[in-house]
Amino acid sequence: MDFQTLLKNRRSIREFQEKEVPLSILKEIIQETCLAPTASNAQPCKFVIIQNRGFLKRLSDDSKQSLLSDLARNPESPLKNYEANLRDGNFNVFYNASCLIYVIGPKNIQFLDVDCALTVAYLMLSASSRGLGTCWIGLGAHVRDPKILGEMGIPGDCRIVAPIIIGYPASIPPASDRHAPDIVKVI
Repeated sequence: MDFQTLLKNRRSIREFQEKEVPLSILKEIIQETCLAPTASNAQPCKFVIIQNRGFLKRLSDDSKQSLLSDLARNPESPLKNYEANLRDGNFNVFYNASCLIYVIGPKNIQFLDVDCALTVAYLMLSASSRGLGTCWIGLGAHVRDPKILGEMGIPGDCRIVAPIIIGYPASIPPASDRHAPDIVKVI
């Protein structure tokens, strides 16, 4: 598909087929993400691939517990909008996807969030070009159990930036309406 079509077809997918994404394809996608620009070409992004559904459920449960603890400390938090879902034992923050890729990086990198966001954009476009769907799940970045983080192999000097679910879409929703660019000024 041409680039314009790719841009228009990339959607946030939260419902997937039961079909597993082969590890070889995931590795190809991650290889392509390494072409993303990063500040000073530092290339700080690292990846954790999770395909075990039981482990995905544990990650979801830990994230929900962490977020509910945050909400208890700050009842006026925007998390209030998600409280009912977070308390629902059947709600999986990863929408029962068969695969999750965590994009992580060293805590001391000044532009880590930007570097990871650019890398994730490449990941999403690479996945979409293969007929796969993705969605950045911000609620899934709140895994705090040291045992789980250890099982994931996340070094102590790194942090989770972007949890990305990936799989074969059950359907592709139409694009939501977009407003025209807001160009403040041309000088």
